[in-house]
Amino acid sequence: MNIKPLRKAVFPVGGLGTRFLPATKAMPKEMLPVVDRPLIQYAVDEAIEAGIEQMIFVTGRGKSAIEDHFDVAYELEATMASRGKSLEILEPTRLKPGAIAYVRQQEPMGLGHAVWCARDIVGNEPFAVLLADDFMVGQPGCLKQMVDAYNRVGGNLICAQEVPDSQTDKYGVITPGARDGTLTEVRGLVEKPKPGSAPSNLAVIGRYILQPEVMRVLETQEAGAGGEIQLTDAMAKMIGGQPFHGVTFQGTRYDCGDKAGYAQANLALALTRDDIGPAVRAFARELLG
Repeated sequence: MNIKPLRKAVFPVGGLGTRFLPATKAMPKEMLPVVDRPLIQYAVDEAIEAGIEQMIFVTGRGKSAIEDHFDVAYELEATMASRGKSLEILEPTRLKPGAIAYVRQQEPMGLGHAVWCARDIVGNEPFAVLLADDFMVGQPGCLKQMVDAYNRVGGNLICAQEVPDSQTDKYGVITPGARDGTLTEVRGLVEKPKPGSAPSNLAVIGRYILQPEVMRVLETQEAGAGGEIQLTDAMAKMIGGQPFHGVTFQGTRYDCGDKAGYAQANLALALTRDDIGPAVRAFARELLG
């Protein structure tokens, strides 16, 4: 089996973030911090750990803060240096020249459309897709776990997680086939099935490794659930023509597109920090009595 190396990752960051208004009126939701790093930084760090060489951001209006975050901040760095402060904390925000590309999604037409906007930069290579508001905490990271599986089986892979039956209508859901450890054969996919009609409780979470042929499917993909061009619908058409597997993530996922999930992520990560963990833990105990 000829498995092409995975070098590129697409970050769809053009959404409006309406669930976090008014905080996201002037700030992209991907820049919301978990303790002291924005969500998009965690996703980029995860991609780098997995060996990704080029980050492709699919942006929209009002997303310039993301571009600024991964740029050189001359005034800030000069001021810090003049005061004898280390610039080490800013190193993860400075990627190699040419390691980032930006493309605009002019209209919010769905995740599938956002991915398709990156087609010319992706070219004829496999690529990853990372949704920053699915905040994945594990060792190794989620995408690294998926890349390790990809290097064994090739084809298309999606991150999978069991969810309560009452929540399957919020996700893309897998029709499962044979299982081998954390790998599950994907025999079908359905986006946001009606309650009681889901083929399993194995949901698709915001990490994907896809072959470039999906771009040709997306080119003619009609709108699906919610009146948007759904990536799940396009992936479903790839099943049977190429290997397709789900990888159950070994770690913890926080849904930072949800206010409660975002608050939980901040608390959970704060508690693991040596610098602030003891103080946060003491406060939590006092608050909860």
